Amino acid sequence: MNEDLPVVGSTAIPAAELRWRFSRSSGPGGQGVNTTDSRVELSFDLASTTVFSPPRQARALDRLAGRLVDGVLTITAAEHRSQLRNREAARARLAMTLRDAVAPDPPNRRPTRPSRGSQRRRVDQKKRRGDVKRLRRSPED
Repeated sequence: MNEDLPVVGSTAIPAAELRWRFSRSSGPGGQGVNTTDSRVELSFDLASTTVFSPPRQARALDRLAGRLVDGVLTITAAEHRSQLRNREAARARLAMTLRDAVAPDPPNRRPTRPSRGSQRRRVDQKKRRGDVKRLRRSPED
């Protein structure tokens, strides 16, 4: 199994920058759940990594600020019964999280005005809806 993280943008994170911790998991597994360390915690020190360029690193630190503890991002995986599959799930989740965090902002929206036709359709729909409600009322109102 390749220890490098899947590509994040055009960057692969080396295994030396990843910290793995294993513990007993809750959930499915029968008697084996009491003896195997299948729960996986994958930690990546985002604040001190040299993998990303400074602007991408700053963007990721800003976007993930609520999830970081002392600049370290921790991903937990315990949904599978085997440690191997949980390792793969944690690695994929870390890659997806970092990919989203370093992605550039979408272009700003150019403000536009509603067309005359769309305004007319909106008002017509409001009138039809009001008519329906008016017709539902009892005659003594």
